[in-house]
Amino acid sequence: MDRVTASPDTRAIVVDDVSVDFPPHGISGAHRAVDGVSFSVGWGEVLGVMGESGSGKSTVARILAADHLRRAGQNVAPSIVGGAVHVNGSAVRSMRRRSLPVFDFDVAFLRQNAADTLEAERTVAEIVAAPILERDRRYDRATLDVRVATLLDELFLPLGTMSAYPYELSAGQRQRVAIARALALDPKVLIADEPTAGIDVSVRSAVADLVERRRRIGDFAAVFVTHDIDLLRAVGGRVVALHSGSVVGVGSVDGLLESAEHPYLTALAHAVAPPARHENREARRTSP
Repeated sequence: MDRVTASPDTRAIVVDDVSVDFPPHGISGAHRAVDGVSFSVGWGEVLGVMGESGSGKSTVARILAADHLRRAGQNVAPSIVGGAVHVNGSAVRSMRRRSLPVFDFDVAFLRQNAADTLEAERTVAEIVAAPILERDRRYDRATLDVRVATLLDELFLPLGTMSAYPYELSAGQRQRVAIARALALDPKVLIADEPTAGIDVSVRSAVADLVERRRRIGDFAAVFVTHDIDLLRAVGGRVVALHSGSVVGVGSVDGLLESAEHPYLTALAHAVAPPARHENREARRTSP
């Protein structure tokens, strides 16, 4: 299968005044999850998206990954009701389900709670190799084994993990296997919802390092939806802060925390910044 080739001046992701609704279901009425959100991601950039639960950040991730088109997705699918979304040159709002195999070849989606979606009856090697073999059953097995082993090594998982089953691994190890599976096709764009969930602090840097290597090799872009402030600092890109479905800040993570122009950002700054920093900021605000 051929990859989609975007023109050199095309940004990796463009989200233009996008609004997303969830339809009524059960006792819940219709819900506007994302309201007039705009941002873009250039090639070689990693954008962070942060916000409280219910802020719309996971909905943004699903839309970017065209997950609303998947029958195997979550039970209630969001619907783009306004604006435009382009990912790797593909117009997501007008995309049809039959276009997903081509789209997925270049755009990988690490969904929330990905560690819980690993096939229990498959070994780690089989799980990571699955996206490749689904497209080419005749793929050289020796080359495939090297590919899988390399991905696991990048995520600080020992070679012996290849023959293990998910139930034999810790939650953090399963999450790293899910990341390896998402990267198996060497995607141009990675959409990751809470990529470091359950991963020990001592190996979280592996995720940032892995992304940095891909940025250096060639065209690559990523969106990290995450509560992990340290990860956002490590990847060093811009951050979009969401609250109640709208953008309330754009900038570096520390710049947003320093300015704290919205109550959500103020609360977050007080939760993560050292006490001295709060005192210095308050002193500057009250000084004549």
